[in-house]
Amino acid sequence: MWRRGIITALVAAVLAVLLFFHSDVPNRIGNLGSLLETFLPWLGLAVPVLLAVALVRRSATALIVLLAPGLIWLNLFGGQLTHKAKDGGDLTVLTHNVNAENPDPDGTAQDLIKAGADIVALEEVAESQEPRYARDLAGAYPYHAVEGTVGLWSKYPLSGVHTVDIRMGWTRAMRASVATPHGKVAVYVAHLPSVRVKLHAGFTAGQRDSAADALGQAIAAENLKSVVLLGDLNGTMNDRALASVTSQMRSTQGAAGNGMGFSWPAAFPMARIDQIMVKGVDPRSSWTLPKTGSDHLPVAARLQLP
Repeated sequence: MWRRGIITALVAAVLAVLLFFHSDVPNRIGNLGSLLETFLPWLGLAVPVLLAVALVRRSATALIVLLAPGLIWLNLFGGQLTHKAKDGGDLTVLTHNVNAENPDPDGTAQDLIKAGADIVALEEVAESQEPRYARDLAGAYPYHAVEGTVGLWSKYPLSGVHTVDIRMGWTRAMRASVATPHGKVAVYVAHLPSVRVKLHAGFTAGQRDSAADALGQAIAAENLKSVVLLGDLNGTMNDRALASVTSQMRSTQGAAGNGMGFSWPAAFPMARIDQIMVKGVDPRSSWTLPKTGSDHLPVAARLQLP
C-alpha cells in the first residue's frame, strides 16, 4: 500500500510545487511563468484525476502527497468559489470586448442596454461599426466618447476625455471623468495587446506587458481618488506581468464575485481576461452576462462610491 503509486505521488508533488511556487517559474524562456499563471486555476482539475488513480492503485503514499496540491489550490482559489456579493452600491459599470468582427452589433448593443448599467465601456470597436453602437446606445446613454477602438457610454456627463498612451502606436486606451451623483470618478478603458502561444516563441506577451506598464503609470498619476478600470487586459489577476496595474487596484470579481467569472472564450470560458478593477471604490457585487455576438462575455459590477 505504501510502495504502490510512486509515480502518481511524484506527479502530485510536481503539481504542488507548480501551484505553490508559480511566481518563481521564470519568464525568461517563452514567458512560461505568465502562461502558467494565466491558466493556473485549471491545474486544480488534476487533483481529482490523481485522486482517482491513487484510489484505484490503493496507494496511501499518493493519497497523502495529494493533500498538498489540494490544500494549496483551495488556499489560492477556494475563496472564489464562495458567493461574496453584498447588497448596496450606487454605480453599475459594464465592460465588453464586442469583437471587431461581431456579426450582430445591433443585437449586442440591445443586450448591453438590458443589463441596466450606468456606464458601459466597449473594446475592439471597429471603425465601421462605431456609428451603429453610437446610434443604438444613444437612447440609454446620452453621453459617450470614442478614442481609437475603445469607447465609453454613460448616463452621466463626461469631461477630461483623452487618450492614454500604452506604447502601441495606435489608440486602444482612454480616460474620462464621469460626473456621477455621488462625485467624480476617473474611468479608464483599455484593450491591451493580444497574446499568442507559439511553438518557436512560447507565450508572446512582450507588447502586452509593456502596455500594462504604461497603463499602470497613467493610473498611478491620476488625480481623482475614485478610479475604475474597465477593459480587456488579455491577462488574469494572477499574471505577474500585469503587476503595475494589479498591485494598485482591486478586482471586483475577486472582492465581490461569485465563482471564477471566466470571460473568454465565450463558447467555453477558460480565463478571466476582461477586468473591472477599482481604486478608492468599494466593490459590492460582480458578475458575467450572457453571451452576445462577441467571442468575449460582458462583465459587470456594482460599486459603492465614497
